[in-house]
Amino acid sequence: MPLDRATQLTTIRQQIAELDALAQQTCQDLNTVAGTERVAKWKSRTIALLTATVGEVDGHTFARIQPGPSFTNDLLEEFTDLVECYRTPLVRLLDKLARSSSPGS
Repeated sequence: MPLDRATQLTTIRQQIAELDALAQQTCQDLNTVAGTERVAKWKSRTIALLTATVGEVDGHTFARIQPGPSFTNDLLEEFTDLVECYRTPLVRLLDKLARSSSPGS
């Protein structure tokens, strides 16, 4: 069954928007522990959505992403690094899918 490219792009955009909203909320309330927990729940949902809409390979690839070690004592900076650890691969996947669905490809 071919996957609908518009649905794939919409799903990824929604997940990026949700992650950005979580980051903004955490930066406002400065509760990085709760923010990290929300990001973990978001990641679980995102893995399931990517697997269902984009494909198993991309879902498993995203599931394997692990944040690297942090050497700062700034919890907010560590949290924003965590967010970028997940945001960057989603943006790259979005760009890849958008380019492959463009008429010139």
